[in-house]
Amino acid sequence: MTPPKLVIFDCDGVIVDSEPPTLDLLRDDFAAHGLDLTMADIERDYTGLLMANVAKKARENGAALPQDWVDLFYVKMFNRLRDGVALIEGVRTVFEALDAAGIPYRLASNGPDAKMDITLGAYPDLHARLKGRIHSAHTHGTAKPDPELLLIAARAEGVAPEDCVMIDDSPSGCISARRAGIRCFGFDPTGDGARLVAEGAEHLRSMNELCARIGL
Repeated sequence: MTPPKLVIFDCDGVIVDSEPPTLDLLRDDFAAHGLDLTMADIERDYTGLLMANVAKKARENGAALPQDWVDLFYVKMFNRLRDGVALIEGVRTVFEALDAAGIPYRLASNGPDAKMDITLGAYPDLHARLKGRIHSAHTHGTAKPDPELLLIAARAEGVAPEDCVMIDDSPSGCISARRAGIRCFGFDPTGDGARLVAEGAEHLRSMNELCARIGL
């Protein structure tokens, strides 16, 4: 197997385990505004979306969110994340293996840079590795599932889409990879990955499997 020439990572749920506290906060906030959902509902319908689209969908489903809800929620989210989030197990080893093999990597996230500064900034060595390699939908004005954010990352490294690999934990990220013509691993360590496989991804259960799966 020929290794890829570029590996593109999502951030939340792939590099840092920031999804659980964020989704807990989202569920509680929705409930406070009249929309009671289970965690399974939240994970299925709201993971991986731009926060503006989260708000739009929640309103369509009956949440009475204030007009400035997105800004208010970001304040709550950032405060929660400052309490600290764990790294995904094995991800630092993956970066070290890619560095040793001379394979570049980049990050493509629908989250804002300010959020990644908080979560990644808690790990200065990792944040330094990714400096200049982070592509936020908020900065570029294009978001997954549109493929353009991934194509921007590929162009920045001068690599063709077919020579890239994407790691994402949401259907929107897997859709964007499929649309970009990029091989995708759908990261789902606790489930069967079915909703990611349905979007063209290969199920990845653990970051400890990744190097072997991409030919390192």
